[in-house]
Amino acid sequence: MTKAIGRDFDPAYTLAMIVEFGHFALILAAFTAMVQAVVPLIGAHNRWPGWMAVARPAAGLQFFFTGLSFGALTYAFVTSDFTVQLVNLNSHSLKPVLYKVTGVWGNHEGSMLLWVFILTLFGACLAWFGGNLPPGLRARALSVQAAVGVAFYGFILFTSNPFERMSVAPLDGRGLNPILQDPGLALHPPFLYLGYVGLSVSFSFAIAALIEGRVDAAWARWVRPWTLAAWVFLTFGIVLGSWWAYSELGWGGIWFWDPVENASFMPWLLAAALLHSAIVVEKREALKSWTILLAILAFGFSLIGTFLVRSGVITSVHAFANDPERGVFILAILALFTGGGLVLFAARASAMEAKGIFGMVSRESALVVNNVLLAVSCFVVFVGTIWPLVSDIFFVRKLSVGAPFFDTAFTPFVVAMGVILPVGAILPWKRARLGKAMRPLIPALVLALGLAGLAWAMQSGRTLLGPVGLFLGAWLVFGALTDLYTRTGRGARGARLRRLARLPRADWGKAVAHAGLGVTIFAVAGLWAWEKEDIRVAFANNPFEFAGYEFTLERVRDVQGPNYRSTMADVRLRRDGRDVTVLQPEKRVYSVSNTPTTEAAIHYRLLRDIYVVLGDAQLGGGYTLRSYSKPLTSWLWIGTLMMALGGGLSLSDRRYRVAAGGRKAAIRGVPAQ
Repeated sequence: MTKAIGRDFDPAYTLAMIVEFGHFALILAAFTAMVQAVVPLIGAHNRWPGWMAVARPAAGLQFFFTGLSFGALTYAFVTSDFTVQLVNLNSHSLKPVLYKVTGVWGNHEGSMLLWVFILTLFGACLAWFGGNLPPGLRARALSVQAAVGVAFYGFILFTSNPFERMSVAPLDGRGLNPILQDPGLALHPPFLYLGYVGLSVSFSFAIAALIEGRVDAAWARWVRPWTLAAWVFLTFGIVLGSWWAYSELGWGGIWFWDPVENASFMPWLLAAALLHSAIVVEKREALKSWTILLAILAFGFSLIGTFLVRSGVITSVHAFANDPERGVFILAILALFTGGGLVLFAARASAMEAKGIFGMVSRESALVVNNVLLAVSCFVVFVGTIWPLVSDIFFVRKLSVGAPFFDTAFTPFVVAMGVILPVGAILPWKRARLGKAMRPLIPALVLALGLAGLAWAMQSGRTLLGPVGLFLGAWLVFGALTDLYTRTGRGARGARLRRLARLPRADWGKAVAHAGLGVTIFAVAGLWAWEKEDIRVAFANNPFEFAGYEFTLERVRDVQGPNYRSTMADVRLRRDGRDVTVLQPEKRVYSVSNTPTTEAAIHYRLLRDIYVVLGDAQLGGGYTLRSYSKPLTSWLWIGTLMMALGGGLSLSDRRYRVAAGGRKAAIRGVPAQ
């Protein structure tokens, strides 16, 4: 009896039971998803309210079980339970707690568990906050959402079990990949997955609408908030990944057109197109088929990203796994849902009758052009991403497609979107006169051209990239402000300015997001056009001049970190005879894996960053030192965050929440079939 009681309180036994409980909870979630995928769908087909009602509690229960499972795996990482193979391969007792938690999703198996956890989170939110949805549409959407979950539960449980045990537990683990031990990577994957997986709700709504054979303004109003939330999360995720690449990898770049970076960028482009297309469906009941197609493709490209990261078909610093067998499983999931969705679309697209009629010059036409540019630019990125694979398979040639191709092929679409966007945003619905619509934008156009001319006159190297980027950025920012101002009606200027504060949040969100795009375009163009680089062998206390600063390598010393050894330099920056700061670039070697990493030192400023990277020791006692002057990098982060903030402002508008204002439209609509 005493031994039994002692065993109940044995910490090792309790820890083992928590892990096993997490595995069991994942299995229960899979069975719950099977019920949710089948019963409500049958109920909706037969109009059985009781069967349709199963979807809501099942979605909540599924989220509860996956939450327990994910919490159990996190507990195993935090407590360093090396009997779990995944913990042994991706953690170490000396790691800081933050990176122990990061280790949960810093690998293939754990990241897939996070994937399904977020999938069930969105499903539960749809059940909790979709009370005003028509019962048939809600039941079908939740069934489709659960069907996606069933496929991924099968993938995890049969090929990627995160709770797999080791027969003999080691004394310590192998540690997390050192380049993933960064605060940016602690948040980057969760936000990215919130965006990827959030598009599953739009997909579920699209398939539910195809099954019902009905798409109307109310449907578009229900779809938009979910798509907008996914787009905002995806924007945050991409920005965090870009900032991580800039600060951690030591290459000095913000975007390398890496295949995995492209995998997140493609659904972002399609989600942006879907948002704008849904506006046309909501306002004018046009572009119905196109909007359904975009919803299917946006989630399909999210699955393509999952495939690229885990199949081993591409090489990337971001890739989680190199396992073709797992890749085949994901490819089957991609074919099932994307291919099945497209087949259903082909069969039912004729039922998506468009009602709205609009002229060639109208806001609808501008949104169509916007959609075409976004969709074609996504296709260009897709072709460039997979072309090396196609070349290897069909032409037996090893090719690489790098930044020059993407920069050349993608830039014209950005320029076209930047030119058209302010005009399209201010055009009336249905039909418009271009001359009349352009009249309020003339001051914005003049200011943008003036700033571009000033940049051309002031720059030392004659390149059009910087001035064109400044023109597009200013045109978008001033155009967004003009759009806001025109929404205040007529009257005295003071009264109109007071009305600005009373404009709906969606109007402010649109303006902030469009202005953020302008700031981002200007920052990227300025960075490419005006960046400077200096590479030299620096010697202690031997100053040199670069980018208006005096650099002095004062010393290089060895530093012992919590789980690494570091060679750290002290580089003093002076300007106009005054000390500015001391930068400390490092070269680290992580003791567990014996892996070297480069830690750049960055002097952040609003107009220009100074970026320093320490290289190897040279003969004679010097060290290679790479220094960069990076103009407008902070503006890049500001612009992208403005886009996400704009999306958040629009999402907070009561009119655009799920089913807000849609109840009456739903009641007037045709009952669910």
